[in-house]
Amino acid sequence: MEFLTTGSVVILFFVGIIAGFLNVSAGGGSTLTLPVLIFLGLDSSVANGTNRIAILIQNISAVYSFKKEKYQDLKASLFLSLFTLPGAIAGALLAVNLNDELFQKILAIIMIVIILTMFIPQKKTETTGISAISIVTAASMFGIGFYGGFIQVGVGFLIMASLKYLMKLNLVLVNMHKVFIVLVYTIPALIIFIITNNVNWFLGLSLAGGNALGGWWGAKVTVKKGEGFIKIILVFAILIMALKLLNVF
Repeated sequence: MEFLTTGSVVILFFVGIIAGFLNVSAGGGSTLTLPVLIFLGLDSSVANGTNRIAILIQNISAVYSFKKEKYQDLKASLFLSLFTLPGAIAGALLAVNLNDELFQKILAIIMIVIILTMFIPQKKTETTGISAISIVTAASMFGIGFYGGFIQVGVGFLIMASLKYLMKLNLVLVNMHKVFIVLVYTIPALIIFIITNNVNWFLGLSLAGGNALGGWWGAKVTVKKGEGFIKIILVFAILIMALKLLNVF
């Protein structure tokens, strides 16, 4: 097969570094990896499944990196993650079409709205921990799990919006929880893609090496640079994704 080449490994590794950094510090890395996987010869469903290998390894690396930087709240992260699992399983089972044009346009609008809301002045009500989860937050986690299981692209933005605006967490803590949540719900989603023979292990592991490095780096930069840096990367990543979904380029 044409895509089983040294060139493919090199391309995927470096694309993975960029995607892993974006995914951990903001989101949208899969807007790079999915098109590259398809370009290398995979159909949409296999590219979707193959990308999950890199996502899983990336977030293992990022969780470890946050832990080394003394940022970890395992109990709260796991609690949030559990609400995503039913949705992720349902989403993965329905992951049969990546080309829904109307859905992409709606998603692009949502991404732009997220950018705009980031510049709306808010009361300083940020918290440093999670003591309880509201019904709205639990429902949003289920929806995020469903979307993440189905397509993954841009799910980081949705998690960040949910945790920041519903739970009033600062962006460093948001990213800490985000990587753990994605790690947990990716496990059943990936199993479903594997069982249905929608994974290319060679390309997936090639991509995963870059994603792991980028995710590790992204977690360290997130902690050291703080919320201001995350906002800059987040706005840039969301804007690029929104323009892409609107077929501007």
